[in-house]
Amino acid sequence: MNVEEEVEKLKVEIQRLGTKQEDGSYKVTFGVLFHDDRCANIFEALVGTLRAAKRRKFLTYDGELLLQGVHDNVEIVLKPTPPAAAA
Repeated sequence: MNVEEEVEKLKVEIQRLGTKQEDGSYKVTFGVLFHDDRCANIFEALVGTLRAAKRRKFLTYDGELLLQGVHDNVEIVLKPTPPAAAA
């Protein structure tokens, strides 16, 4: 699976596990993503996929590197899909 495919799958998982916000974005904590069995089976390197998605400006979170346990409460925000892309 290439990086683009993994980022797209990550977006789906954040929508599944996260909470939709009024602006259309989704919020989920790193701990929820990391400890989810489905995510564990999909992503060999969850942190690397998160970093790739952040570099591509699909999502935001504080810090550069997220570590299990230490950063379980860090919120990851999947930015809302622009109206043109959603149509």
